[in-house]
Amino acid sequence: SETGSEYDHDRAVLEKLGYKQSLDRSLSAFGTFGITFSCVSILSGLTPLYGNALQSGGPVTVIWGWLVVSLFTLAVGLSLAEICSAFPTTGGLYFWTIKILEGRVINGVKVGSPVAIASTDLAMAQFLASLVSMTAEYDADEYVIFAMYVGIIILHGIVNSMAVRLNGIFNILSGTALIIIVVLVATPEKQSAAFVFTEWRNNTGWSSGFYVFMLGLLQSQYTLSGYDSAAHMSEETKNAQQGGPWGIINSIITAAIVGWFFLVGVTFCITDFDTQIVDPKVKVALSQIFLDSAGRTWAIILIMIILGAQFFCGSALTLSSSRMVYAFARDGALPLSKYLHRLNKDKSPVTAVWFNIAFCLILGLPYMWSKTAFSAIVSVNTIASSISYLIPILCRIVLARHTFEPGPFHLGKFSIPIGIVSTLWIVITSVLFLCPTLAPVTADNMNYASVPFVVVIGLCVLYYAIWGRHWFKPGGTRIGDSSGKEVDDLDMDMDAEQISIADSRAEKRYSMELKG
Repeated sequence: SETGSEYDHDRAVLEKLGYKQSLDRSLSAFGTFGITFSCVSILSGLTPLYGNALQSGGPVTVIWGWLVVSLFTLAVGLSLAEICSAFPTTGGLYFWTIKILEGRVINGVKVGSPVAIASTDLAMAQFLASLVSMTAEYDADEYVIFAMYVGIIILHGIVNSMAVRLNGIFNILSGTALIIIVVLVATPEKQSAAFVFTEWRNNTGWSSGFYVFMLGLLQSQYTLSGYDSAAHMSEETKNAQQGGPWGIINSIITAAIVGWFFLVGVTFCITDFDTQIVDPKVKVALSQIFLDSAGRTWAIILIMIILGAQFFCGSALTLSSSRMVYAFARDGALPLSKYLHRLNKDKSPVTAVWFNIAFCLILGLPYMWSKTAFSAIVSVNTIASSISYLIPILCRIVLARHTFEPGPFHLGKFSIPIGIVSTLWIVITSVLFLCPTLAPVTADNMNYASVPFVVVIGLCVLYYAIWGRHWFKPGGTRIGDSSGKEVDDLDMDMDAEQISIADSRAEKRYSMELKG
């Protein structure tokens, strides 16, 4: 359990940033890592886009592209972890930007989180439909899949209306499921090592090999996102200035290692590339691979494991996103903020949870009429998350290069170089994922990700310009509480000297843990 000095330190740091301790600070560093790792969720990210990636460069893109994306994602994660240590609040990315620039600008709403929920739950609905088709020989259409999606979304709302501890259990289960799926992919008939590590396939219609390879990275980049969830759990994490940053870093490293072995194992199981990957009748490539390689019974078991991991991922994303909405509402940045940042008796923002659920239901509607809607949602999620990562990093290395005050976790002299690498990577991939993926480009295969992205961002900017700026009050101007009231005069329980003492105690304890 958290000691008195640890709690005093966490509370003091939070109050110094302008907020009272309202949420239940009960998560350990490992618990925060568990939630963050489930938001990244290898099975939820890699499985729905596996077939698409194989057609954009084949196994070469899938296997080696994963390592490329993992390396650059770690650079982005390190940059965010350093900022998280300095400002451990539930607001996360948008609040960091405000603090770095001393309130001069804000970076708007982070739309990536609810879109991530929508993409994960739509993918789960697709896998559920493939399971139904396999067991009952019923081919579900888009309307049935959307109905499944609605049921999954609502179930996530119910789960997240409960205590955070339930999500901790779910994340442990999803980690176990991940291990099981890697073990069970072994089948009697395997591809050669040459196929897995050197085979190149291009079914995109584009002639540029480099462009095709980069397009294939969408699967990896989509999967390796959501690690900022550790920041959104900061006000519920013990020793948040260390637990939050390490939650980000450890989730990326763990996902990178486990994900690579998962991809290698599954790729060895491809028995017929054309019928399992290229055939347009195949809705979910991995389901077909499992069916052909391991048989109907094992295929059902493997799909059920993936469904479980996807459900736990969606639940963790809903948890994280609800904290982000809570933080926005606490600062008066959303409509009906007075209600959205209220907590229930378990100190959980239930209203914010159901706000996310409603938003996700709207996001999923286009799927019933457009087969490319899922790809667009995936692209929007990836781009929105990347842009929200970019802004605080860019502000840190350019506008606050000499004024930024790091927390206990910092990168030292490597901070700026790593920040530059992170910025370049995010810019390149964000532009790339707005480009067409197939040639020749038609109305049916066009990448429409830019449309919903621009619409949502435009609405956010318009809302802020007309209404939001009149009552938006970020941390440091007031201490928010769960009752909807404002406290304009910061009546801190600890002064600067006490905060310094708490800091030194926490750093001493952390050093002792490292030596031990």
